[in-house]
Amino acid sequence: MARINLLDTKTTNFRDLIGNGKIYRVPLFQRDYSWQVENWEDLWQDILMLHQDPESSHYMGAIVLQNSANSDKEWTIIDGQQRFATLSILAIALIDKLTQLVDSRQEPEQNRERQELLKRTYLADKDPRSLRYSSKLILNENNNDFYQSNLINLRKPRHLRSLTHSNQLLWKAFDYFCEKISEDIPEVVSSGESLATFLTDTVAQRLLFIQINVEDELNAYTVFETLNARGLELSATDLLKNYLFSLFQGPDDLRDAQRQWKRIITTVQLEKFPEFLRYYLSLTYTRIRRERLFKQVRNSVKTAQQAFDLLEELENYSSLFVALGNANDEFWRDIPQNQEYIRELSLFRVKQVYPTLFAAYEKFSPDDFTRLLKLIAVVSFRYSIVSSLNPNDLETIYNNLAIDIQKETIKTPRQVFERLSSFYGADEKFRQDFSLLEISTKGQKRKLVRYILWKLETQVSGVKIIKDSFSIEHILPENPANSWQQNFTEKQQDEMVYRLGNMTLLEAALNREIGNQPYVKKVEKYQESQYRLTQEVQAEEWTPDAIANRQQSLARLAVQVWRADFA
Repeated sequence: MARINLLDTKTTNFRDLIGNGKIYRVPLFQRDYSWQVENWEDLWQDILMLHQDPESSHYMGAIVLQNSANSDKEWTIIDGQQRFATLSILAIALIDKLTQLVDSRQEPEQNRERQELLKRTYLADKDPRSLRYSSKLILNENNNDFYQSNLINLRKPRHLRSLTHSNQLLWKAFDYFCEKISEDIPEVVSSGESLATFLTDTVAQRLLFIQINVEDELNAYTVFETLNARGLELSATDLLKNYLFSLFQGPDDLRDAQRQWKRIITTVQLEKFPEFLRYYLSLTYTRIRRERLFKQVRNSVKTAQQAFDLLEELENYSSLFVALGNANDEFWRDIPQNQEYIRELSLFRVKQVYPTLFAAYEKFSPDDFTRLLKLIAVVSFRYSIVSSLNPNDLETIYNNLAIDIQKETIKTPRQVFERLSSFYGADEKFRQDFSLLEISTKGQKRKLVRYILWKLETQVSGVKIIKDSFSIEHILPENPANSWQQNFTEKQQDEMVYRLGNMTLLEAALNREIGNQPYVKKVEKYQESQYRLTQEVQAEEWTPDAIANRQQSLARLAVQVWRADFA
């Protein structure tokens, strides 16, 4: 593993960080302030515990900083901006309490001096030449103006609702801490000295961080991958966005890129972007790992034009990415024949195939794309659902298929099938596996059982019934009466109740009517059902052998249902 070149790693506190004459910048295009009440509450409760136990300290997690190439006094906050901003707002709220003491004529000179010292220590340095304050914390482009103008200078916004959501959160954080300080620690608010002690000793000194300093964005990303597994707040997407935006020189190009980025993120959603990017990169590269996304993009995108080209392609694929996970997406309005197969892929939780589908949507005709969707659904059902083989083994083949479709060395669904033949498997193997298939009808698996019964009934009856028109009937009930023990031991009941041979379709009214009655009563009602599979349940008695025989019959039917067009 490559060495991470860190400048240093050390334990520090808020006072050491912010009170040392250094300036901390949130990258201009880093995500906005997003902490809300639950985050503020967690922080405040931790601080109250420190207040109640003067010997204690609290670990706030790691922060990742990048030193400026131009000044040893300026640092970029790679990870930790939410905590930096929130602690600064808490300091502002405490300093505001000193203002109230001054206004009430309580030790006005001393408290005015405390206010000045605390502000210079934790919020802004005063330039001795201009006598103007220079903020120690500079937020991103959407939050900084409001933070400097309204929070640092304690100017209440005239119309809170007119602010952007993130700026509303900044002010609401200030209101929250102002209220909690008055409610929870009135003894601190009673004097300027106790307020200064609370901020200086409790908040600034006993909230501890692990400070990690890195030399460049690539090292920052490597550190992020290590920390992110522990639930810290840094976003790989933010880091990538900052890198791409850094390639644009002119303001017009930058604005265009920002708008395009926003459209992409709005479509795919922030939390799914790394997954989306990984599938996109798999159109060109093999074995793309999530932890190498940033490095891969940085190695291949080095100019503004290349960044624009990347954003253009990502936007082109973004709608398809979302639609592949939602059969009801507007994307399929003009090609509704694809919706059934999209539902199946979602039901089977198949995503490894996305790169192949990305490529095929661009290169195949609409009819061939539909045929490919059907093929993938069939292969996925046979390989992953029935044979229970590792779906991760499909990832490499789908990655290679995507690249070959992009290169046009594969041009038809039949060629795809030829490459997937070993995963499709022999019919006899599929029949044997299906004849032993057991699926619980509890939780999400219930939808899978409904799907299988629906497909089998459609095949045997020739009528496409409505999926949600029937209930699942367990011939041997899930909670059988004692009379069932004549044919099933307790062990056999547990083993056989969720075998597909023990399940059938039944109208809800009939299902309620027969309940847990003995088989001889149930089988009479089965003949009243409209469903062919249910009418064909006619064994003289229901035993483990009867379930096995019925499932063998269903398995032979399944070979016809889940068959590729090219087999």
